[in-house]
Amino acid sequence: MIISPTPIIYGLIFVAVLLLVEGIYLLVFGKSISLNNRLNRRLEMLEKGTRREEVLEQLRKEAHQHMQAKGIPLYSLLATKAQKANIAFSPMALIGVMALVTVVAFVGLSIGTQASVPVRIALAILMGVGGIYFWVSGKANKRIKLAEEQLPDAVELMVRSLRVGHPFSSAIQTVAKEIPDPLGSEFGIIADEAAYGRNVVESLRDLAERLDMQDLRFLAVAVSIQQTSGGNLAEVLEGLAKVIRSRFRLFRRVRAITAEPKWSGVFLSAFPVVVMVIIQVVSPHYYDAVKETPAFIPAALIVFALLGANVIFMKVMTTIKV
Repeated sequence: MIISPTPIIYGLIFVAVLLLVEGIYLLVFGKSISLNNRLNRRLEMLEKGTRREEVLEQLRKEAHQHMQAKGIPLYSLLATKAQKANIAFSPMALIGVMALVTVVAFVGLSIGTQASVPVRIALAILMGVGGIYFWVSGKANKRIKLAEEQLPDAVELMVRSLRVGHPFSSAIQTVAKEIPDPLGSEFGIIADEAAYGRNVVESLRDLAERLDMQDLRFLAVAVSIQQTSGGNLAEVLEGLAKVIRSRFRLFRRVRAITAEPKWSGVFLSAFPVVVMVIIQVVSPHYYDAVKETPAFIPAALIVFALLGANVIFMKVMTTIKV
């Protein structure tokens, strides 16, 4: 039995690309950029002596820079994810990191494999671009999930602040101090913008659009209605917090119900690919007898088309909109 190490080498190089990107990110911006800190990044920057207006300028720049760079060719595919992830790298820096990891992947492929130069170049570009997209997508998903979990606590904190007599701007400040990232720094931006004269509702709407969160849109609408029509904002926000928690419980219930069919779909979609990889590792010459026949390429294309249709069908069947 002949075991080919090439697929394992490809996988290790891709993992190395992801680790390299994460290492560069933490090296440039420090641990404050991580979402695992109890102290949010804005407060950490203020504690280091950075002036408030400089912190606001830096955080606003990071929040909007990626959507402003959508005109860069092909970068529009990454811009939305990078905005949701609030990647601190500028668009040009992120493209530079992409080029760097592509070169590293090419060097790794040159050292670890015997593939031809065109194949190594194609794989290096795929690993560099795909690795960055995979990394940014993972950051975005993690950040949005954390924000969704933090929002009910943030709204309830505002309710308690309003009930003891603080104005809404002070309630926003309380959230900015007490809630960790991602919402801590985001509400800190809103508090600082309000201090410099921007309408809080506009800032909330801007945040809701950047994160693409429906619950934040509800919060912006509730505050807007209260500002124009009056009323007890604490009671309105208390009801909103209950609605958000109920929606969150419903989403979790739906995810729990659909977990089994989703994993079944993943298994059915991935099983043929895994079997093909195992065959290539265990017996690299398994297809030698048929790959030169005229029907091999059409048959392979049909198989991959059916596999793609299976992935799409299983995704549709296991996606429930609430």
